[in-house]
Amino acid sequence: MGAIDARGQGAGHGPRPPYKLMLVSAAALWGGSFVVLKGALDVVPPSWLLGIRFVLAGLVMALLFCRRVLPKLDVAHAVGGVLLGVSGGLGYLIQNLGLVDTTPGHNAFLTATYCVIVPFLHWAVARVRPSWSNVVAALVALTGVGVLSLGSAEVFSLSWGDWMTLFGAFWFAVQIEVMVHVARGRDVLTMTVVEFFVMGLVCLAYGLLFQPFPPPSVFAGYEFWSQMAYLVLLASCVCTMFQNVGQAHVPPAQASLLLSLESVFGVALSVVLYGEPLTLPLVAGFALVFGAVLMSELFPLRFSSPPAP
Repeated sequence: MGAIDARGQGAGHGPRPPYKLMLVSAAALWGGSFVVLKGALDVVPPSWLLGIRFVLAGLVMALLFCRRVLPKLDVAHAVGGVLLGVSGGLGYLIQNLGLVDTTPGHNAFLTATYCVIVPFLHWAVARVRPSWSNVVAALVALTGVGVLSLGSAEVFSLSWGDWMTLFGAFWFAVQIEVMVHVARGRDVLTMTVVEFFVMGLVCLAYGLLFQPFPPPSVFAGYEFWSQMAYLVLLASCVCTMFQNVGQAHVPPAQASLLLSLESVFGVALSVVLYGEPLTLPLVAGFALVFGAVLMSELFPLRFSSPPAP
């Protein structure tokens, strides 16, 4: 992998279609994980489910790529992985804790605000001002996700769970911004292995302190392990690799927009698998989100150059 410049792209060339396809594929697999998580969270507390998921994912990645990871596992890669793991672990944990006190629609909508936060967080950290297309495309995508998630809701108010979800979205934005900086000159795969273990430890630590351990009978069932197979192998190992490699070559604002397609795929699978009615809000939400992605392609989301020192 080539060096990463200040825009989060490979030095000397712009984002390539395969890296964008990686981000879209990750969004599709994450969209499918909503269906899988629905059953798993009924029997396992969120912190334990997330902790087991990410620790197993770390073990799988470490076993598969040990010959590549071990020689490159120095202080720089460890620090990068820890930063990604802490921000990602907090994002997942806080998002799922917020879901206890809010509706799934509010949770999905408010989590998607990370695609609005990213350009402005990058502005605050790197002093790189977002372009008008960054702002417009992010707002259009957020509106589309809101229509998809909230649908016919008549009243919108922020509960404690809603505020927790917003806080989780902030940490997802932090994770995207961290990747822009730690990917430069480092091996993304090595950092990803460290990231998984750290995310798992963050979630397990919370579970040990505040949530009961799931009953042993849960781990004896085929259904639980089939769900974990999807969450560990596809929604964790494959998706996080696609996300990290893709983000290393696509500007952060555009990457966040492509990843926001997760909610679109989630609703689409709900229609196909569960017969959810194809309503006007559903169609409008699809149109808005895909319009935002199309806008990002017709008007590339480039960050303006930072001021000269």
